Amino acid sequence: MEIELSKAELREVTRFAVACAEPALPVFESVRPDDRRPREAVDSARAFAEGAERTKAIRDCAWAAHRAYQETRDAGQLAASDAARAAVATASAAFLHPLAKATQVLHILGSAAHTARALELAADDPRVGDEYLDTARKMATPTLVGVLSRYPAAPSGRGRAGELARSLDAALRKSSADR
Repeated sequence: MEIELSKAELREVTRFAVACAEPALPVFESVRPDDRRPREAVDSARAFAEGAERTKAIRDCAWAAHRAYQETRDAGQLAASDAARAAVATASAAFLHPLAKATQVLHILGSAAHTARALELAADDPRVGDEYLDTARKMATPTLVGVLSRYPAAPSGRGRAGELARSLDAALRKSSADR
């Protein structure tokens, strides 16, 4: 089943992802100050959110940020790794597919979930991640929640970041139902 998505809605999803990922960038840059790949992924997504065309350059930046994620993961720099994954998710938000699949929810909420995970790892305190989800929930616009509600609930698995994504997903859907 296909979901109808307007370009304005894609821009709103991407705008949310950018806002969610920005707090993760300093976590990455504190470990790898000369590595601009995650920031470039967020910047390319921001350009789309602000009206630029959706281009291959956004995908290229996402793949570069993905390599930064892999390198930091392999080096045991776990907070930086999740921060880079937040940037990957941000650039991926611009390419949200109109397919009614639970995995697409990660294009919408992945940047928030990975930022929450990066922040809690950096602080060595799982409460920090839960607190960040409250911040992300407050940043969600009715348009974003409307897009989210067209998709199935976030998928199971994917470790702590998946748990954070499911928690945010449930909170946003509940807030929508309460309106």
